[in-house]
Amino acid sequence: MDSTTVLIAGAGPVGLMLAGELGLAGVRAVVVDARPQADDNWRVSTFHQRSLEVFERRGLAEKLRGEGFYTWPTLHFGMLWLDLTKVTDQDNYLVEMARVEALLEERAVGLGAEILRGREVVGVDADQDGVTVRLRAAGGGTTTETTVRTDYLIGCDGSDSVVRRLAGFETVEEGPSWYGVLADLETYEGQIEAQLYPGGVFGAMPDPQRGLYRLQTIEFDIEPPAADTPVTIEELGTNIERLTGGTREIANARWLRRYAGRTQFVTEYRRGRVLLAGDAAHHHLFTAGHGLNTGLNDAVNLGWKLAAEIRGRAPAGLLDSYSAERQPVGERACRALRAQIALMYPLESVAPLRALLTDLIGYDDVNRHLVTMVSDVRYPFEAAADAPESPLLGRPVPNVRIRTADGTVGIADTLQSGHGVLLDLSAGVADLTALGAWSDRVDVVVAEPEPALDAALVLVRPDGFVAWLGNAAATGLDAALTTWFGSAEH
Repeated sequence: MDSTTVLIAGAGPVGLMLAGELGLAGVRAVVVDARPQADDNWRVSTFHQRSLEVFERRGLAEKLRGEGFYTWPTLHFGMLWLDLTKVTDQDNYLVEMARVEALLEERAVGLGAEILRGREVVGVDADQDGVTVRLRAAGGGTTTETTVRTDYLIGCDGSDSVVRRLAGFETVEEGPSWYGVLADLETYEGQIEAQLYPGGVFGAMPDPQRGLYRLQTIEFDIEPPAADTPVTIEELGTNIERLTGGTREIANARWLRRYAGRTQFVTEYRRGRVLLAGDAAHHHLFTAGHGLNTGLNDAVNLGWKLAAEIRGRAPAGLLDSYSAERQPVGERACRALRAQIALMYPLESVAPLRALLTDLIGYDDVNRHLVTMVSDVRYPFEAAADAPESPLLGRPVPNVRIRTADGTVGIADTLQSGHGVLLDLSAGVADLTALGAWSDRVDVVVAEPEPALDAALVLVRPDGFVAWLGNAAATGLDAALTTWFGSAEH
C-alpha cells in the first residue's frame, strides 16, 4: 500500500491551486484525476476580479495576462444586464481554461506536487487517523486497482464528486434541473444575441480575439442525453431549434461541452480527514464563472490551514474554520444562482418580477449588490477591543501600493511567500519586538501610513483576508497572532 500526506482528487483549477498552496507551505500533495491527460481544448471561462487578485498574491497574474486574456464588459443576473462601469473595483475577464490549468499545474509541480492522470477514485474508507483510498487505472486494455493511505483526502472532483458520495457528505438539492451545450465555433450564420426564451436561454457572442463564436444553450427541466453519449454539433442544433423555434447555420466546432445538473451544496466541507472544495462542495448553474471563482477561493482558504494542521502549528479549530467560513459562501453562491433561475423560468410566471427588477437595477446600490453578491465576501471576525469597527476586517486586503524603504510595492506582492503579513503603518511608533516569535509564519512589512487602510497595524492572513487591525499600541495583536498562527512556542 502506498502512502501520502495529502491526496487531492481532481486536477482541475481548484485541485491544482490547492496543491500549489500546500506546496508553498511545505506540504507535498499527490493529485489524481480520472482524465488520461490534461484538457487542452480552447474553452474560455469568465475570470472575476477577485480571482485575479488571488493570482496577484501568488505572483501568477502577469503570467496569466496576455494572449487569450481580455476584459469582458458585461455581466448578467438572470439575463438582466448589469452595469460594471458603476462598480469601479469589479472587472470580468475571459481566459482560456487550458492556460489557467497549465499555469497552476506548472506551479504545483514546481512546488513538489505529483500529478497522476488516468486514476479514478472508487473507494473511500476514512477513520480518525487517515483515509484509505482505492484507485482504478485503465490503460492498455486492462484495468488495475491500487490502494493509497493518506492523512487527508480532498475532493476537488467536480459536481459529480465521487469523494463526496463515498464519504457520505450531506447534500442539499434545490430547484429545477438544467441541461445545455456550450460551444466554440468557427462558423456561425445568425444574429448575435443573448436571449431568454420560454424554455431557457440561447446566447451567441463573437470572440474576436480568437476569431470564434461562443454559443450556449440552457434548458430547464429537460432530460439530457446519457453522460457517455458524445456531444455533437447536431445536438447543439437540435437544442437551438427547440429553444428558439428556428434554426441557425452552425459548423466547424472547435470545442463542445454538454453540461447538466441541479443546484446542490453540502452542509459541511469537512468530515474528519475528508474535505471538499469547488464544485464538489457547491454546484450551481454554469454561468458567469461563479463556480470557478468560488472554488479558487476555497483552495486558497484551505491550503494554509491544512498545511498548518499537518505541520503541527495550527491553533485549535483552525482547520474547522475552513468549513465555517467557506460553506456559507458556497451556499450563498448557490442561492444567488438559484434566484437567477427563478427569474428566468417559467418565463410566463416571472415576467412581472423581471419588469420590476429591471427598474430597480437602475439604482446604483441595487446594481452594485447584484454584481458583487457572490464575489464580495466578508468573514465575521471580531474587532480588537480598543479598535474601531473597520469595513476592511474580514475582507480581502485591497491591493493598494505602499511605500517601503525598498520602494513602492503592491500589497499583493508582500503575500507571495504564502506567509501571513503584518503591515506596520505606524511611522515607527509600534513596538513589535514580540513578533519575532512568529517570524517563521508572519512577515513584517514596514511602510508609510496608507489612508486606504486607515490603521497603524494590519494583520493579513496568507489567503489575503484582513484578520486584525489595531493602533500603534498593538493591543490584542498577540491574541490575533495566536488565533490564526498558533502559539509563539511552535
